[in-house]
Amino acid sequence: MTVELSLLGKETDYPTTYQPDILFPISRAQPREKYAHIDGIYKGKDWWHVFEISWLNVHGIPQVAIGRITLPASSPNLIESKSLKLYFNSMNFTQFESKDAFIATVEKDLSHVAQAPVTLTLFQADELDITKPSGTCIDDQVPERLSNHPDATLLRLDQTDTNQENVESIEVELYSHLLRSNCPVTGQPDWGTVFIRYQGKKPCYRNLLAYIISYRQHNGFHEQCVEQIFADIWQILQPEKLMVYATYTRRGGLDINPVRVSDESWMPSPIRLARQ
Repeated sequence: MTVELSLLGKETDYPTTYQPDILFPISRAQPREKYAHIDGIYKGKDWWHVFEISWLNVHGIPQVAIGRITLPASSPNLIESKSLKLYFNSMNFTQFESKDAFIATVEKDLSHVAQAPVTLTLFQADELDITKPSGTCIDDQVPERLSNHPDATLLRLDQTDTNQENVESIEVELYSHLLRSNCPVTGQPDWGTVFIRYQGKKPCYRNLLAYIISYRQHNGFHEQCVEQIFADIWQILQPEKLMVYATYTRRGGLDINPVRVSDESWMPSPIRLARQ
């Protein structure tokens, strides 16, 4: 199903009865065609934090929680965000015999749409801690050239040592708060922090920042942006190992946090930043 057929960007009424059929799948296949040969695109997860979760217990008393959805990067489909928001709101007036019954229902519905196992972890309303980013922030770098659309030619290795054959491999953890892109349907801006763990010949930090900034007018879903960043770095800089993890700010009661890795041992733990 194409996103043009979804409810994204359209005026809709919020359902008050449980409606699993409102969930809308979006195939990952077409956007991945140009880098489908890169194994790391299929390794990773999409973590969603859902801040508007409520249902009724057996006494009819509202229950509230924060949810973390885990969707495997290998799933054939991602789930369109507005449909997910409407789905959770459709459960606000539905009784469940227990929290576990609520979780089981959600996992069944989301797994059916994604065509892969999806899990839901619930947190109390004040339980999800704020984490400070770790690694080296590259936002103070001054690029020589900027672009307003993704430009992989901006990426290059550090030229301090011109004899790259003799340069030793390094491992670094970098991050930038300057990631911005647009929803491809509504045009609304999406803001995020991107984390890059990298092992290989040293990248040029100011060029890496210029590349991240180049997404500022790009239209793409969160997951697709992270996969393109991963693919470009992997193909241009040719690291030995790579992780790209973006923590996007909340919109519509949801934040989306895709991560892609070349090596499963580099899978990070999910975090929540202050901006989220």
